[in-house]
Amino acid sequence: MAAELGRDNLVVVSGLARGIDTAAHEGSLSSGTVAVMAGGLDVVYPPENQRLFDDIVAMGCAVSEMPPGTQPQASHFPRRNRIVSGMALGVVVVEANLKSGSLITARMAADQGREVFAVPGHPMDPRAQGPNDLIRHGATLTESAADVTRVAFDLLRRPLAEDRSNAFTPAPGAGVDEDCLARARALVLESLGPMPVAVDLLIRECQLSASVVSMVLLELELAGRLERHPGQQVALLAAG
Repeated sequence: MAAELGRDNLVVVSGLARGIDTAAHEGSLSSGTVAVMAGGLDVVYPPENQRLFDDIVAMGCAVSEMPPGTQPQASHFPRRNRIVSGMALGVVVVEANLKSGSLITARMAADQGREVFAVPGHPMDPRAQGPNDLIRHGATLTESAADVTRVAFDLLRRPLAEDRSNAFTPAPGAGVDEDCLARARALVLESLGPMPVAVDLLIRECQLSASVVSMVLLELELAGRLERHPGQQVALLAAG
């Protein structure tokens, strides 16, 4: 699929991870691919993708918001994924179980106004549960690159224009001190329980910034310890 999208002059953005990410980069290497790194640009993760990274740097592009020398940590991957979805017209989910970080990326894409595509699979295959659930909730059923290009080219045909009515205010820096993040994790965990609580209330109780609380909640969700409920509410899952 990545190779076919490349032949249609679309650039493929992914995270250089094992499996689907690696296949996406390899398939689109000759036509254009971007690797978004979770750590510094000089720290390739996983290490076995060093040769692929070198090829991407020579033929495509690698980007990171983290300073050189930064080792990738669990909290970096959700932040990395928001860049992947933000750079793209849409996100294609090929395989994902119901607790996969790919589903969080798909939700980020929807929040950013991007299209969400999902490749269906056999209902008994755990790797197909995520894409099948996305399709159930409105994602575009995707069986080939043509299903992606049909939507993507329609988006590209729309006129692009900047809204000049409001002055642009740059976002604050993404860097968070690790000691502060550790303290935030403890405060959020102390305030969470099996009963759903509103995220806004959680922010007020912990007296933390919304961005830091969101980061901690993403970490917990990736670890399979957090469940989201309607009305912007979250609850802690019991360890199983």
